[in-house]
Amino acid sequence: MSTVPTPSAVPLPSASGAWREGDPPGRRQWHAREKPLALEAGGELPGVRLAFETWGRLAPDRSNAVLVLHALTGDSHVAGPAGPGHPTSGWWDALVGPGQVLDTGRWFVVAPNVLGGCQGSTGPSSLRSDGRAWGGGFPFVTQRDQVAVEAGLADELGVERWALMVGGSMGGMRALEWAVTYPERTDALLLLATTAAASAEQIAWADIQLHAIRSDPHWHGGDYHDTGRGPHAGLGLARRLAHVTYRSEPELAARFGRTAQGAEDPWNGGRYQVESYLDHHAAKLVRRFDAGSYVTLSEAMNSHDIGRDRGDTRAALRRVTARTLVAGVDSDRLYPPYQQAELAAGIPTADHVRLIESPYGHDGFLIETEQVAALVRELLGQRSEFTAAPVLPSAPTGGARATPPDRPARPPRDGAPH
Repeated sequence: MSTVPTPSAVPLPSASGAWREGDPPGRRQWHAREKPLALEAGGELPGVRLAFETWGRLAPDRSNAVLVLHALTGDSHVAGPAGPGHPTSGWWDALVGPGQVLDTGRWFVVAPNVLGGCQGSTGPSSLRSDGRAWGGGFPFVTQRDQVAVEAGLADELGVERWALMVGGSMGGMRALEWAVTYPERTDALLLLATTAAASAEQIAWADIQLHAIRSDPHWHGGDYHDTGRGPHAGLGLARRLAHVTYRSEPELAARFGRTAQGAEDPWNGGRYQVESYLDHHAAKLVRRFDAGSYVTLSEAMNSHDIGRDRGDTRAALRRVTARTLVAGVDSDRLYPPYQQAELAAGIPTADHVRLIESPYGHDGFLIETEQVAALVRELLGQRSEFTAAPVLPSAPTGGARATPPDRPARPPRDGAPH
């Protein structure tokens, strides 16, 4: 039976775990947008900056650029150790770096922190022109707004066409939006544990998390950044709920069961191991994230609908021209595999959906790096004239396995930041 790691001894931030001006920059670089961003929901956002990191060098013919797009609470730090400016180590260290599947001796890898995020990009914790944080005044942004800013970053870097674009969950939403909005700029596309549109259940789970944050007495309508105390309890509660949806019931049962945490007695104010596990992840997030960004990005994910103003989902997916692989996680209860099967069936350049075998639920796309690496190799090894017709699944969870079913058992893992 697993034990839960000791909670972090790092003190709580005064109001937010966001990166702020004056903090160590770490490996970050910045792209500053020259003009205000016209927003899909109306209005515009001035002074937009994107924090990003790069690995490797862009080839003289600019043919080796790879775009990696992070999930909800991820950031630009895909690879590398934790250190000044980076509260966590790289969330896909096993995929990006010398000798890895995205070998930085061959590929020029780019990872931006999403617009609305809190690790260097413009978001609720960023300063406006008057020197105060945007806070609750930060506008509603969509995946299309986020991709528009990322396209400006690509222009600045001199990347006309991405050799590969990969994203999971929220990152997969943006990767899909890229491939539909700019089909001429995407050569190969890997979509992991994502969907064509946020479902009613996904919106419902997010709604409960948003209520948890907004119900915190320290929320102050989002204007808490200069008060000295942020909505830590609300953000922690949101993370606890989200983390349960990210994992699978069989994993939690096998890993924790009904075991008490150490010498604690659940009948006398103590905790079960699974409760301590959720406390640990809540504490970690509060120390490295911003509640306003959590709200902004969750609302952006709820807005995700690739078919909006494009006829319908099928019409939108037919715009994709990139060689495409779509993969789901067989134990994912938040983004169930039938959603990836629908993507694979609707994208003309995709064939059958692949399934990553994992006990870890939605987090499997972050944890099962060997299987993800196999998918990257498969995609990059495809012929550029790939034209296989989409195959409709025979069942909602149908699809090819990413690895053989006799994969050896491994110890439980917490995975990277989701």
